[in-house]
Formats: sequence, C-alpha cells, structure tokens
Amino acid sequence: MSSRRLGVLIGGGDCPGLNSALRAVVRRAQLENIEVLGIKNGWRGLAEGDVEPLTRMSIRGIQNRGGIILGTSRLNPLFNSLCLEAIHRNWLRFGLDSLVVIGGNGTLSGAARMWRERGLPIVGIPATIDNDIPMTDYTIGFHTAVSVATEAIERLHTTAEARHEIVVTEVMGGRTGWIAAYAGLAGSANVILVPEHPFRMSRLCQLLSHREEMGYAHSQVVIAEAAMPHPDEDFLTTEQRERVSKERYQTGIGIPVAREIERLTGIMTRVSILGPMLMGGSPNAYDRILGSRFGLYAVEMAAQGTFGHMVAIRGEDVIHVALEDIADKIRPLNQRIYEEVEVFYA
Repeated sequence: MSSRRLGVLIGGGDCPGLNSALRAVVRRAQLENIEVLGIKNGWRGLAEGDVEPLTRMSIRGIQNRGGIILGTSRLNPLFNSLCLEAIHRNWLRFGLDSLVVIGGNGTLSGAARMWRERGLPIVGIPATIDNDIPMTDYTIGFHTAVSVATEAIERLHTTAEARHEIVVTEVMGGRTGWIAAYAGLAGSANVILVPEHPFRMSRLCQLLSHREEMGYAHSQVVIAEAAMPHPDEDFLTTEQRERVSKERYQTGIGIPVAREIERLTGIMTRVSILGPMLMGGSPNAYDRILGSRFGLYAVEMAAQGTFGHMVAIRGEDVIHVALEDIADKIRPLNQRIYEEVEVFYA
C-alpha cells in the first residue's frame, strides 16, 4: 500500500534538526502528490485530533530553527486503551494512509509495537542527542549537542585555568556516553567518564593530583550524567544513587563527583551542568543536512509502502532498517572510541 495522505508526529524530547526533517517531509511529499498532516504534541495530538495541514508556506524558513513547530509529548498510547481507541478513530477520521514517527528510543520502540500489534503503517526517523539508537551511525541532534558541549568545555578551560581549579562538566547521557566522549575529546578534557565504563575514584584523583604536581594550573573532567563509580569504590549515598538512576532527573552524578574529588585531592573543584541546553537552539549544518536527508527518504519509503522500518545512515548512505531490530535496544558507546579517548587522559 502506498500513501496519499501522510501524518507526521514527533515524540519524546526535542533536539536540533527536527524542523529540518519536517521541512523535507513536506517538500518531498509534494513531489509525490502526498498530502501531509502535522500532528501536534506527539501521539497526544493524534488522540485528541489536534492536527494541521503542512504546506510549503507553513514550513517556510524553519530549517535553521530550534525546537519543534509541532510540539512534542512523552505520551505512550500503548499504556492507555482509551488513547488507542481515540488514535484509531482519528486515523480514520483524517483518512491517514501512513505515519512518519520521529523520536528517540522510547518513541521508536512504541512505533515498532504500534506497527506489530496494531498494524499501523509507520515509518520511523531517529532523533535524539544521545545517539544511542542501534543500526544507524548518527541520529538527528547529536552533532549539534556535541558542538554546543565542546564550546562550553573550551570556555570552562579558561576560567578553570585562571582560578587554578578542577572543573567537572556534566553533559547529558542517561544511558550512553556518546556526547561525553565526542565533546570531551573535541574540547581537550583531561578525563572523560561514561556509563559504559564504571570509574574508580582513586584512579581519577591520582590523575588529577599528578597533573597538579606536573605544574598544570587546572584540570577538566567531562562526565555523562549517568556515569557510575565502580562497585569496589562506590562513594554514593543511597539517595544520590537513586536520584542518578531516575529518568529525566534534574542533575546527574556531577555534583557528588566534584565534592568527592575536592575531598580527596584538596583541590578546589567546581561543577558545571550543561543539561537540557544541549537540546535547544539552532541545528548545525550537519544536523540540518541529516534531518533533511532522513525526511526525504522517509517519504520515499511511505510512497513505496515500506512500513515498519526506520531511516538510518551508514557512512554516507541513507538506508532503512526494521523497527523490530532497534526496538527496546540501546547502542552503547563504541569501545574503540573509548580506548582512543583514554590516550588523552591527564
């Protein structure tokens, strides 16, 4: 079955480059004579019937804008039977033939189940700054987040040097260390801590103390928000561990790590939590291009009836992979990248 009326929604967190994807969906759909309905606020909009036609005029000038012109929500319709009924009712009401779902792990895993269990003809587009979706080299938003984090790390270097301090910079990364590794390497961090590799506080403090003995005026530790100490050297309280383990926590492990470093080394240590600022603002050139390419390809898939699949990028090639193959899975930081990062420690 091909598509003549296509819905598009974005679920979960926002990230730079989403508007570029929306723009590309509309422009490509026009060439295929496909009408596009923008669904506001994720699955909630489809359940509530909150949709609007997306035309060439409505997507004009949005490629460089941050945020999402349609809005988003974290509603998972699979956990609400009334919501599912409303979605099916509005699907028929608006005459949808297919749906492009854009989002991260939770959104795309839900899309896979909606395809498998409910038979909805869905095409997925991966978008998350965490870059943790399997079977694609990159996701929309990741490169911009890395660029923003790198700039912040570079700025913190100068103030740390002036004050002769250690700075712990916490970046987003609730399950993986992609942002921490890339931004830390680009920003010349002295140590990078990621969830995939529990760290030993004794080694960390040894490295930082050694730098001071060598005459370096400052040090910078970049840490993913969900990095954890090795069980043999766990210094976290039960309350701290529970807070770090919660989804959508306000702060991660940066503060307790900074306090422990200062206690063990005697060196003044400050913490900077970048947090959701990495999700906002204008996308960089890479994410504008990636979002555009993903959006174009998603419409081609819908036009050809290739449903139950997600757009992905391998090298320079845009391809598609089965949603079932990525559902409820996490792509950890590449081990080789972590080993390369370690070369630059201290």
